[in-house]
Amino acid sequence: MSDFIGLRRRRKSLPGLATVAGALVATLLNAAAAHAQTAPPFAQLYRDTQTAPRQVELDAEVERAEGLALQAKARPNPTVSIMTENAAGQRPYRGFARSENTLQVSQPIEIGGKRSARIATGRADADAVIARMRDARLVYAYDLALAYGAAEIAERRIALAEDEVEEAGGDMRAALALVDAGKEPRLRGLQAQTEVNALRALVDTAKAERIGAFARLAALAGQASGFSSLAEPLLPRLEAKGGYGPVDPLQTAPYAAARTEREAAEMRVTAARRQAVPDVNVSLGVRRLEVDSANAFVAGLSMPIPLFDRNRGNVNAAQAELRGAQARDAATLLNVQAEIVGSLALNEAADARVAAADRTLQTAQETYRLARIAYEAGKSPLLELLSARHGLGVARGGVLDAAAARLEARARLARLKGTTITGDPVQ
Repeated sequence: MSDFIGLRRRRKSLPGLATVAGALVATLLNAAAAHAQTAPPFAQLYRDTQTAPRQVELDAEVERAEGLALQAKARPNPTVSIMTENAAGQRPYRGFARSENTLQVSQPIEIGGKRSARIATGRADADAVIARMRDARLVYAYDLALAYGAAEIAERRIALAEDEVEEAGGDMRAALALVDAGKEPRLRGLQAQTEVNALRALVDTAKAERIGAFARLAALAGQASGFSSLAEPLLPRLEAKGGYGPVDPLQTAPYAAARTEREAAEMRVTAARRQAVPDVNVSLGVRRLEVDSANAFVAGLSMPIPLFDRNRGNVNAAQAELRGAQARDAATLLNVQAEIVGSLALNEAADARVAAADRTLQTAQETYRLARIAYEAGKSPLLELLSARHGLGVARGGVLDAAAARLEARARLARLKGTTITGDPVQ
């Protein structure tokens, strides 16, 4: 809004530029409207975004984690081997008449609780991903709410700019009437015309900004066809209520993600320690003794000696990872507590700002009305009328700025509560 006010204060004659800009904006609007549609109410729009790219990406991440958790339950595969001995050598072992043929099956057996630790780690990692993805969905709902509100505010800015053009046109006509009556110099009429031309250019700018706002909303919602209007305004639903708390920091999505990541790190330490226990390899088979025309069973048992590799490096790495996760857990809790306090205060302040902006607007409207009456009666100069109208425009912009600030404050608080801005829970 600061840029908008700054542009409004540039009082230069822009008739040619306004005409070109108006034609360009009209072309863009017509091209966008050809394939655009109406955005549903926010709650419905959020439910319809399950196929949006950001939502699909989050679903894929959860499925990946669930797949890894499933794989953690898999047991080692057995090995089948066939071996021939005492064959194709020197006499008396020429050919296969004195050969010994063995068919053997070997099965690694995990001991020391490795499999159970691996399963627990896989499940903990999946839970951590699910918690992170829920926090990411809340961030998406936050971004979608801001984009929806930005599109609504962009529409209101067009109406604001058009109202200013209409009021400036009325001031211009009043100034020209006084010029014709010889009560004002011709310069005053030119000043009023310059004001109207500058404000018309700002209308075109507002329309261009509206195109961008709706395009960003459609892109975030995963709608290739785009939006051209809103089925239901969102800002009127954010009226002041009071009593926005309390919010339990232990139940917030950011802390839940940090907590589950810490728990997963604890599981990884246990898995790394148990991985140092060597596995047992059991083998069973049948041997064919051709020289005796007899069969015999064979069995074996093998186990590696943990002489050089005791998995100490992986254990140390897992322990360091755990310390980092514990630190992030503590830091996240502190940050969430601070964010809750700040968010509650911001919501109260946003309500007060909206109320103050409304009062300021009422005052500015009355000031402009009186200035208009005084100018038409010849009791005040044109500059006072222009100043009063500028103040009215600033007050109207202040109302929109206050509404935007309250929208962001409500969206932040909703994220901490685990809901969308309209109160729907986010899973």
